[in-house]
Amino acid sequence: MGKNLTSRAEDYSKWYNELVIKADLAENSGVRGCMVIKPYGFAIWEKMQAGLDKMFKDTGHENAYFPLFIPKSYLSKEASHVEGFAKECAVVTHYRLKNADDGSGIIVDDEAKLEEELIVRPTSETIIWDTYRRWIQSYRDLPLLINQWANVVRWEMRTRLFLRTAEFLWQEGHTAHATEKEALEEAEKILHVYADFAENHMAMPVIKGTKTESERFAGAEETYCIEALMQDGKALQAGTSHFLGQNFAKAFDVKFATKEGKQDYVWATSWGVSTRLMGALIMTHSDDNGLVLPPKLAPIQVVIVPIYKGMEQLDAISKKVEPLVRELRAKGITVKYDDRDTHKPGFKFNEYELKGVPVRLAVGQRDLESGTFEVARRDTLQKESVAAENIVAHIEQLLKDIQQHIYDKALQHQKNHISEVDTYEEFKTVLEEKGGFISAHWDGTTETEEKIKDETKATIRCIPLNVGEDEGKCMVTGQPSPYRVLFAKAY
Repeated sequence: MGKNLTSRAEDYSKWYNELVIKADLAENSGVRGCMVIKPYGFAIWEKMQAGLDKMFKDTGHENAYFPLFIPKSYLSKEASHVEGFAKECAVVTHYRLKNADDGSGIIVDDEAKLEEELIVRPTSETIIWDTYRRWIQSYRDLPLLINQWANVVRWEMRTRLFLRTAEFLWQEGHTAHATEKEALEEAEKILHVYADFAENHMAMPVIKGTKTESERFAGAEETYCIEALMQDGKALQAGTSHFLGQNFAKAFDVKFATKEGKQDYVWATSWGVSTRLMGALIMTHSDDNGLVLPPKLAPIQVVIVPIYKGMEQLDAISKKVEPLVRELRAKGITVKYDDRDTHKPGFKFNEYELKGVPVRLAVGQRDLESGTFEVARRDTLQKESVAAENIVAHIEQLLKDIQQHIYDKALQHQKNHISEVDTYEEFKTVLEEKGGFISAHWDGTTETEEKIKDETKATIRCIPLNVGEDEGKCMVTGQPSPYRVLFAKAY
């Protein structure tokens, strides 16, 4: 199964598309630009949800749910926000269908036109801030720390499963604060939550930073981001956290009574990650044999495959395996015993290799006689024989080792693909021949940023948080530059 994949070296994009389909993660739907997330893919997303949801709740956030539809007038209240999303909006104009008089089928009922069009949410700032006006009166109501798990629609013309679809799943946090300082601290706190999740759950190293003005979220005063590097040398924005200032509070007239009894506008943040993380997970770790999943996010952490001739041998193997399955599950390890008699062991080995199951156990008649299990790890494809009495402790340690190993491998790849350049010619050469993140001086102007983007397709991915003073000259204009920024081609 996995052996039929196009190799990454041959065609990285084709490899990715084939892997998503063959590993049973998702498929294109009957609706152009939308995807069906299949059970195995959704099981990974559920693990991501569970991990993030706990982290949000541990930092004081609560979940709520807001409408899918947003009155068009709401979007026009914050000028830069509507400008940023106007070209991607799906619009509901009517509320009823009817049969055509000529019997040709169902048509829109022209008499059922909405008084005001509704926008299918591309993001929820406007509907949420209209709601917060009713929820917030006093400093006692702050901070308000709300998250929602939802779907959003952004009408993309060029789509790719998980990475860019017209509809996608995500979480979006929306918080309100009494002071600018508190809101900034919240935006940075969530940035660190996202980075923690990416590195410790996804085993994906990221660089934390801020976006340039032209790359900020529409309506934000500051956008914090985590940027990851894929195996093909392209960057992927894995999460963003926005300091919105008082822009939305002013647009929706959300004021509160301060401790001193004065009226002031609240300070806001919003932040989100989406099913795009699934694409990041696939492209960070997987290989030419299929998925490589970090144990913390793998739907099945351990699979056990019996190798037998006849039902008598299978019964003996099953009796040996049943207590092991119970013991592993009691330790919180997800395990599958695949005793299907419709597929041969070789087919099963290929299937679980393709699906990225971290640990595979094989047990046959010889293993029963010698009191051992054959153990294969997905990340390195190494096999070893382990005594039955040591198997549970071995698996526990192996899952930890795999989680760490794939992170270390990805981190080494990232480090090997961060290049420092001083001239524009050198920049272009490195971009084409090596790829990855390129650290270079930039004069801080949108004009230079656009010139680089137009000429090379590279964008400023972030101004790293720990950038520090490193004065130099812009590689394009020669103008003074206070620090280096990170460029890359990106998804």
